[in-house]
Amino acid sequence: MALHFELVTPEKLVRAADVWQVVVPGTDGDFGVLEGHAPFMSTVRDGSIQIYASAGAPPEIIPVQGGFAEVNEKGLTVLAEKAG
Repeated sequence: MALHFELVTPEKLVRAADVWQVVVPGTDGDFGVLEGHAPFMSTVRDGSIQIYASAGAPPEIIPVQGGFAEVNEKGLTVLAEKAG
């Protein structure tokens, strides 16, 4: 199974995909999310999201500024103030 990931800004849906892992720059430190992660919420600091399509693949990197991240049974959603 894959992790469903969405990156959204107030203007648009920036990225939506089923991926292996996403690393998010949380305000308390970076955190990685895989399929089946426990429900979790965090604020997001300025930094870069790393999206891994599969294990061992190089990451796709998307800069973000502020926002929130939520992990639930549907996957990971990052609501960023700015992205890209």
